[in-house]
Amino acid sequence: MPAPPAPRLTAADFDYSCPPELVAQQPAPDRADSRLLVLDRATGTPSHRRFRDFPSLLTPGDVLVLNVSRVIPARLIGVRENGRPAEVLLVHPAPDGTWLAMVHPGGKLKAGRRVHLGEATEVEVLEVVGGGLRRVRLAGPLDARGVMERFGTVPLPPYIRRAPDARDRERYQTVYARVDGSVAAPTAGLHFTPAVLGEVRAREVAVAEVVLHVGPGTFKPVEVDDPTRHVMHAEWFEVPAAAADAINRATACGGRVWAVGTTAARVLETLASAAAAAPAPVVLHPTSGWTDLFIYPPFRFRVVDALLTNFHLPRSTLLMLVAAFAGHEATMAAYRAAVCERYRLYSYGDAMAIV
Repeated sequence: MPAPPAPRLTAADFDYSCPPELVAQQPAPDRADSRLLVLDRATGTPSHRRFRDFPSLLTPGDVLVLNVSRVIPARLIGVRENGRPAEVLLVHPAPDGTWLAMVHPGGKLKAGRRVHLGEATEVEVLEVVGGGLRRVRLAGPLDARGVMERFGTVPLPPYIRRAPDARDRERYQTVYARVDGSVAAPTAGLHFTPAVLGEVRAREVAVAEVVLHVGPGTFKPVEVDDPTRHVMHAEWFEVPAAAADAINRATACGGRVWAVGTTAARVLETLASAAAAAPAPVVLHPTSGWTDLFIYPPFRFRVVDALLTNFHLPRSTLLMLVAAFAGHEATMAAYRAAVCERYRLYSYGDAMAIV
């Protein structure tokens, strides 16, 4: 007699106790000195290391997939026409030169309203497009890059309870970031240094570069009890030919595909889902576009063999992706162990490798 199906997980199944003092408010003094919890999927057993030990988890023939998106200083602080403060978070440019943006206070910034930044520069709200987004136009003597460089700040996540400073311009950014577009860092990559990447390559491990521009939806909790009803914000991605070739070579030769972060994992599994009928192993092709893929248990990963990630918010889509990869019970047990061992959590916190 077949076993009954496992009960469907609810959002509450992804709750855990997070002491506020464990939420990292500053980056570690040394990127590679972050702690690293290594979770063995076969046994569910965690072990505890430092991130500088990460290359020892790799074997020749593996491929490490990095998201090279760069965080832009997209948070603009200004005043409304009545002199009261307002905030605009630029999310993504449109072909016509306008931007999709999030604004605060949302109830006050309707179509036609303006936010003055200074020096004859302002943001005009053109349209309410839904999903908490506005279409806005930047008006003044500067282009978008100039506006952000002059008036923008690093869009630190809301659980970092301080204003961004000059150091965040460097540290809330991976050392390999090179394609402008994210409003949140792909944080699993924050632990890498040039020396660690050099050691990775010295182990005959290929490095593949993809792009996913992280949007504000990364911080949006799953607010419905049934995760299948959660709506993901779409994010733009690109897989160049060189990355697809490197990943295909590794899988053809029995190497493991390491996704650095949930963003890289979503890119790879988006391509796999587009080839759902194809036999294993999946052959990836260079492409770009938008993905709203939501990965939660149960999910069959077809490309990713190992995952490097940070520790994520309760009830978040990021935690659900990790649980889909490592198993729900093993993931939540690992999180309890991390809390017990006083790991630093979230964007500026410690890392977790799932093998």
